Amino acid sequence: MRTRYGVSPWIDNVPTGRRPDLPRLRGEHTARVLIIGGGLTGCATAYACAVAGMRPVLVEAARVGQGSAGRSAGLLLPEPGPAFRDIVSAHGVRTARRIFESWRRASLDAAALLKRLRIRCDLAPRDSLTIAAGGDEKALRRELEARQAADLDAVWLTARQARTATGLDSSAMRLHDSFAIDPYKACLGLAAAARKRGAQLFERTAVRKVKWGRTTLEVALDGSTVSADLVIVTTGTATAEYKPLLRHFKGRATYLVRTEAVPAAMRAQLMRRETTLRDLGSPRHRVAWTRDDHLLIAGADGDTPAASQRDAVLVQRTGQLMYELLTLYPAISGLRPEYGWDLPHGETADGVMYIGPHRNYPRHLFALGGGGDSITGAFLAARVLARAAAGEPDKADAAFGWTR
Repeated sequence: MRTRYGVSPWIDNVPTGRRPDLPRLRGEHTARVLIIGGGLTGCATAYACAVAGMRPVLVEAARVGQGSAGRSAGLLLPEPGPAFRDIVSAHGVRTARRIFESWRRASLDAAALLKRLRIRCDLAPRDSLTIAAGGDEKALRRELEARQAADLDAVWLTARQARTATGLDSSAMRLHDSFAIDPYKACLGLAAAARKRGAQLFERTAVRKVKWGRTTLEVALDGSTVSADLVIVTTGTATAEYKPLLRHFKGRATYLVRTEAVPAAMRAQLMRRETTLRDLGSPRHRVAWTRDDHLLIAGADGDTPAASQRDAVLVQRTGQLMYELLTLYPAISGLRPEYGWDLPHGETADGVMYIGPHRNYPRHLFALGGGGDSITGAFLAARVLARAAAGEPDKADAAFGWTR
């Protein structure tokens, strides 16, 4: 078996005939809301705006769902990624608590939405565990105590409970309300649901320029123009049209590996299927099971490599992740990587997305940044953006704003 490098298994395992072939946008158009970016955030936002009666237009430069959405780890997690104590240090307890509470609620809401829409994306509940090895136990206990003091969900597992769940001799903190999904199928399902509600979606339609008019925005695209009352940008990180915003992001890449199917005898020595775990390393690792008995590991984060070095770095990081997984679970000796791919993203200073308006860009809303191993932010952003587009923002949404 040869490892498939640079290919996401989520996308690869959906037959070409079952992938949507959406049209390019041509001619001149008007729209109340124009959404730029057809990933999970863009499609979830299109659905939320369509449900609110806004009839949004969404444009994607490449193919819907085949960017960061289809290259993620496929986990709905109840936390944004950074440690709670780090967010408290940066923004205070009140803002940190709002961010974590909103994230947990978004994870539950996302699972409920996918069920309600009957989107077949292999949705399954998970227990999210953070493990501590060696000297990390004190740091993990401090994190637990900080969360409990803020009335956030977090439970300390006994050594026996941790061993049963993870197959490791390590302390662990458990969070509920986590889920595993196929992120590409989820994105395609949301895109289809948005279209049924009146949204218009277009692929292979890149934005070339945005001009500010007195009352509207004139957006020049490949072969078309759109006059929009409001533009929502969900491109993951700032693009050339919004170059001044790039200073808020650092180009990073997370690397992911999916192994070949794990034999039953080997599975018995590893973590339980309903568990996903991460460690406190730097960079951190995330390990999860897929529906069909493959292991997925994400980590080995680094600065975005030059285009000429990307392939070589991907091969090296795939081997690195397999070695680190073997160090964690020696029982997988001989197991081979089936897929190795990367997830480029724009990392913010505090690790939390920016969601909402920016004072330098009138009639705009943004959902940028994030990355890591959770896609919950896409659903959270959709709710925040739809409220703002309808002129009904929530005060709590300021926790994700550009001025936090």
